[in-house]
Amino acid sequence: MEWEVVIGLENHVQLTTNSKIFSGSSIRFGAEPNTQASPVDLALPGVLPVLNRGAVERAIRFGLAVGAKIAPQSVFARKNYFYPDLPKGYQISQFEDPVVQGGTLTFAYEKDGKMVTSTINLTRAHLEEDAGKSLHEDYAGMSGIDLNRAGTPLLEIVSEPEMRSAAEAVAYAKALHSLVMWLGVCDGNMQEGSFRCDVNVSVRPVGQQEFGTRCEIKNLNSFRFMEEAIHYEVRRQIELIEDGGKVIQATRLWDPDRKETRSMRTKEDAQDYRYFPDPDLPPLMISQDWIERVKADMPELPGAMRERFVSDYGLPEYDALILTGSQGMATYYEAVVAKAGKENAKAAANWLMGDVSSALNREGVDIVDSPVEASQLALLLKRIADGTISNNAGKKVFSLMWEAKLEDEHLADAIIEREGLKQISDTGALEGIVDEVLANNAKSVEQYRAGKEAAINALIGQCMKASKGKANPAQVTELLKKKLAG
Repeated sequence: MEWEVVIGLENHVQLTTNSKIFSGSSIRFGAEPNTQASPVDLALPGVLPVLNRGAVERAIRFGLAVGAKIAPQSVFARKNYFYPDLPKGYQISQFEDPVVQGGTLTFAYEKDGKMVTSTINLTRAHLEEDAGKSLHEDYAGMSGIDLNRAGTPLLEIVSEPEMRSAAEAVAYAKALHSLVMWLGVCDGNMQEGSFRCDVNVSVRPVGQQEFGTRCEIKNLNSFRFMEEAIHYEVRRQIELIEDGGKVIQATRLWDPDRKETRSMRTKEDAQDYRYFPDPDLPPLMISQDWIERVKADMPELPGAMRERFVSDYGLPEYDALILTGSQGMATYYEAVVAKAGKENAKAAANWLMGDVSSALNREGVDIVDSPVEASQLALLLKRIADGTISNNAGKKVFSLMWEAKLEDEHLADAIIEREGLKQISDTGALEGIVDEVLANNAKSVEQYRAGKEAAINALIGQCMKASKGKANPAQVTELLKKKLAG
């Protein structure tokens, strides 16, 4: 039987406010345990929560970025469950009326050996408070509770179950991660828990419309762990069904050491949480004026930037989509084009998507920390464009620039001079090389003149070999055609 994978994501995004969502307590990471939990965070008798305006504005900002509806009125509810790290016995969240409703996210990913684009619909994004944290590693035979995180503002972003592979789900999560950092609503630090992923996975026979029973893998804080967890869970569910068993709806955790998911608890449904409107919080009212003020302060969005890259720089839509995948990449690209000129815009895109991205991925470096600065790459592109060096020589120069890690804007020129990589563009010198090659390759000359045009490639190769790769290929080709036609 052939199986189809169905995946939906719930991402918990910690918002970049200075204080918690319903109190003035700090959300600074790394403080001593239980030093940043106020009476409001603990729901002690006589206290009242007050909504953080900055958290709401960050939610509005995200909603505008994904083309969602911003609810003019939304309601906070109490989500009741009992966990040691939930001091109130309930979590303040949103249920029936989330602040952000709908929206889409478009991204690119590799499928069957080629890059494709995907657009996933969002169900909602709602504001809520985080719980505390249980600490198991530091206490022999015991667990500790740190309530510093309790009350930290979160935006939970829920997708529709429209992803059909681990690769697509990871690409979606990466695109969402880039977007929330682009907007400044989240710092994106996955190690500190600022961006966490819950993945809902189910399988069904190909062609079946009804969804299979899903399991939720909680609190994935690494894209690699996410991919591994999805692959494992898909195999587990398929093998279970094919062996005559049934998938039980459950919450599972990923064990990165044993490379497997394990059951945490049977999955609750909404009715198990006994949601009801929080009596201490009035409905959140968002006026159109407020939305417009937030919109006016937003940076240029990836979608608008993609359109501008296509219209201003003549890039294909796919190139524009890749280059606006992160704010760092887009900023670097524009800095290169500003120095290299719009005539090199496509070449800059090719280099960023090719050699630059390969080097970044190989060494695990973000574009903002690239040892080759935008101005340095721009000069390299200009030297390739003006014929000073060949494209192949340019790759060598780039590699040496990467290794050098110097802040000299003229580094490319220095390396070209030092390595003797300048192309031979002098017509007289090239004619001597071409004449020698034609004299020594009579068979290829005969084949070309007999109509086999591909034979010229062998002659070009011999010219490049004779010049030790320094001959200008375009001039060599032109001279060969001219002499072969004579």
